[in-house]
Amino acid sequence: MRRPRPLAPAPGQESVWDYPRPPRVERVPERVTIRLGGELIADTRDALRVLETSHPPVYYLPMADFVAGALTEASGSSFCEFKGAARYLDVRGGGLVAAGAAWNYPQPSAGFEELDDRVAVYAGPMDECTVGGEVVFPQPGGFYGGWVTSSVVGPFKGVPGSLGW
Repeated sequence: MRRPRPLAPAPGQESVWDYPRPPRVERVPERVTIRLGGELIADTRDALRVLETSHPPVYYLPMADFVAGALTEASGSSFCEFKGAARYLDVRGGGLVAAGAAWNYPQPSAGFEELDDRVAVYAGPMDECTVGGEVVFPQPGGFYGGWVTSSVVGPFKGVPGSLGW
């Protein structure tokens, strides 16, 4: 499959097609929040984002910055060629449970040790996820967990026909 034509970023934007492969981990200076069931379940100024070619950033928050009981182990696992073996977590808030809506790497691979004790959350099942006060949109498709903000342009992996990108 041919690589799609990247959109040109405007001033202050990034193209996901300029992100590296293998991915890069970087600190996020903005406040990141997550709400579920009408409750604020995570709030941090200590997030990391993972940047990978064709994907909007995936945000990893410290587990300690989630309210008590918001994360519980779930069934399922997956493997990333870069980050290693992932486990899934249920996300709880306001009486709601989003099954398998988060994941983390209990023993991240070399080069991704910063992800230890951090969790990424799918934005779609949440009431709201924000970065710097901006409400994010979930990455297209059902598998990838990137958060789309106005600061990134695609096209993004996950749209129909993008399997071979």
